[in-house]
Amino acid sequence: MALDEPKDTDNIYTLNDFQYVVNKDFMEKVKPIKVDFTTFGFKLSSGVDFSSGCSSCSTTGSCCS
Repeated sequence: MALDEPKDTDNIYTLNDFQYVVNKDFMEKVKPIKVDFTTFGFKLSSGVDFSSGCSSCSTTGSCCS
């Protein structure tokens, strides 16, 4: 998640005065996307299952794809 300006390749969604800019191709791969605001910041969830695959993803670990 990052701040960005809309491009022709993006979908733009406005909800509660917030504008969300999502790349159209990315949206097709991960939909649905849910954005929640928690005590600690924003939480993103999507239709992609990140639980499978490498579980040692961190700054000291490595991920296999």
